[in-house]
Amino acid sequence: MEPDKDNKENISKPTLNQKTKKKSEVISTLIMFVVAIAIAFVLAVYVFQQYEVDGPSMQTTLFNQNRLIVVKYERTWSRITGNPYIPNIGNIIIFHENGLYSSDGAPENTLVKRVVALPGDRVVIANGVLTVYDKQHPNGFDPDKDMSYGKVIGYTDSESSSNINLVLPKNEIFVLGDNRADSCDSRCFGPVNVSQVIGKLALRIYPFSKISIF
Repeated sequence: MEPDKDNKENISKPTLNQKTKKKSEVISTLIMFVVAIAIAFVLAVYVFQQYEVDGPSMQTTLFNQNRLIVVKYERTWSRITGNPYIPNIGNIIIFHENGLYSSDGAPENTLVKRVVALPGDRVVIANGVLTVYDKQHPNGFDPDKDMSYGKVIGYTDSESSSNINLVLPKNEIFVLGDNRADSCDSRCFGPVNVSQVIGKLALRIYPFSKISIF
């Protein structure tokens, strides 16, 4: 007796349209993945980036292992337009500084400090006091006392046997760590060229109990 052909299971092979559809889905997924990576790269290089604090030089504003979001779009736009990026006095910035090493001998090229003087300003550090002379303050002012961040700043040593008294050249800024007693900054390596600036601090995202906007 012949088996009933109607009871045989019919196994259909994928049609050409099904194969094409599956191939298109795979290609679309790959394209989305590549685009996502490209967007993340562009954002990190030109818009914002995450950094981690390493060291005590910005205490008590920032502490070791704090995680920060640094914005770069202003610096990016200045480069597109061909103008130097000049941060404001009081801004906390991330910048490159070559030739520095940590206590264990490892290169320490990326620093976080506070801007206290801009190009053309005269900076004086004498008897533990910072004084900045600019067009708005021809008789000088102390950013540590006159600006809101100043409540965390203590004594400002010149870090040398003599006092500091200099006029900042074009496109150079003077930076200091908030923890003046334990900070390597413009007192030891001199003014910072604005081309070395990566961006300015916008947000602390960790620890969660210390989330802050700057």
